[in-house]
Amino acid sequence: MKAVVLEGACAPEELKVREVPIPEVKPGWVLIKIRAFGINRSEMYTRQGHSPSVQFPRIIGIECVGEIEDASDSTFQKGQHVASLMGGLGREFDGSYAEYVLIPSEQVYLIPGGMEWTTLAAIPEMYYTAYASLFESLQLTKGEVLLIRGGTSSVGLAALQLAKSVGATVISTTRDSGKLTYLQQAGADLALLDDEHFTNKVVEIAPNGVNKVLELIGTVTLKESLKLVSERGILCMSGILGNEWTLDSFEPLIDIPTGVFFTAFTSEVIKETVLVDLFNHIKDHALIPPIAKVFKLEAIAEAHLLMESNSANGKIVITNE
Repeated sequence: MKAVVLEGACAPEELKVREVPIPEVKPGWVLIKIRAFGINRSEMYTRQGHSPSVQFPRIIGIECVGEIEDASDSTFQKGQHVASLMGGLGREFDGSYAEYVLIPSEQVYLIPGGMEWTTLAAIPEMYYTAYASLFESLQLTKGEVLLIRGGTSSVGLAALQLAKSVGATVISTTRDSGKLTYLQQAGADLALLDDEHFTNKVVEIAPNGVNKVLELIGTVTLKESLKLVSERGILCMSGILGNEWTLDSFEPLIDIPTGVFFTAFTSEVIKETVLVDLFNHIKDHALIPPIAKVFKLEAIAEAHLLMESNSANGKIVITNE
């Protein structure tokens, strides 16, 4: 089969497709024929050498959609449409940058048919992160004001769609003035440039703070964002677009305002019920995932270059079709 095997940290241009054996099926694991997958910043960090737990060589890739090729001893049937994400995929064991992948059966989930594979590929990690962040962590409800820091990221765009679908008012941000119109076209009630005047702009709009904040830039803007949350409001950090993993000089008694709740979301543990609710929500509200560009597996280097450029508006998808 064709696969992208990472031998160690490398530049995007060094990512190459090569032939490797199809994984051998074993009890408790199922073989999936990968139809498409989305790429993620965590894979970019792994390629850059920032994932010390990942041992090389490794086929990376933390999500995929496809068909059951060999159900092994599971209850799945050959040909069923499935998705998988996280749970060690592409980190503890070989992942989705390939034509086939072997995954523990408990980490494989049935998905509805009726959508293109490239559309399905844009959903799992991107929408699961956005959906769980909004409705599990932030407990977003109709009529609330949501601030999204990092609004033009794939998760930010998914969160915008989901929040509007339940009747929330959305303020979405970008660091690129050229993307303000795009955010408005995507459905943002207000699109703000994330510059040195950002805090003043938000205070003018919401003097008492916003109800909920989805912090996708991360530690770089976290302390500023906490000051923009209303009393009894919630901030959820779900991303590190700012590329800074840790925060210096964080003093909870000072930096977390009284009456403001601070939480975080990671998709390390997938709740199947939430994933099912997510797919039903997308179907019921006729949401169309924002896809920046679709590449063939052989163009994986070009796809990573696009991700590194921070110019993609939406999910970058790889297809084996």
